[in-house]
Amino acid sequence: MPELTFTDFTESLAARLKNPLPGEAAHQRMVSQSRLRLSTTPNERTRKSAILILFYPYQEEIYFPLILRPAYDGVHAGQMAFPGGRFERTDENLIRTALREAQEEIGLRLTDVEVLGVLSELFIPASNFFVLPVVASMPYRPEFYPDPREVEKVFEVRLQEIMDKSIIGESEIQVRGMTIQAPHYMVQNYKIWGATAMMISELLTVIES
Repeated sequence: MPELTFTDFTESLAARLKNPLPGEAAHQRMVSQSRLRLSTTPNERTRKSAILILFYPYQEEIYFPLILRPAYDGVHAGQMAFPGGRFERTDENLIRTALREAQEEIGLRLTDVEVLGVLSELFIPASNFFVLPVVASMPYRPEFYPDPREVEKVFEVRLQEIMDKSIIGESEIQVRGMTIQAPHYMVQNYKIWGATAMMISELLTVIES
């Protein structure tokens, strides 16, 4: 990718998000064995949620935050993820859900956040959720104030780091007592896999298109 200013990057990304999205074709590149095993399909109990992919400039590079979920008795415990959560009835839409959850989980100030668009909605069989990835930007590096109940650590990830094909691998991962085979991105000594990896795959397909 040629050198771009942050404004060039966000304007180009916003334009590309208006085009038809790669969706499932991009998701399939990072689909895990556990997802293929699960026969759950959307039903009347399926709930809506949203996550936020927030780009910002820092030291002449482009970054976005990921969070490490704390260890708890849940399907996404101890996993790398984007900030986000379930739709609440007080949310006017799923974009508002993504912004509110990022504010609650990582202390994001929403004043200067600009929404660029959305990626394809993704069904998560393990938790029976549809999740909408919302893509946004802010013109400076935010200060993070993670909620310790929901976030063990905030990782600042360089765009160039996640675009490096050499960080893609596949390995056995322990999930709630099961061993599964899953493709992953290796970032800062952590494996990003599952739905988060599938969303990153679509994001990078859009950026590189």
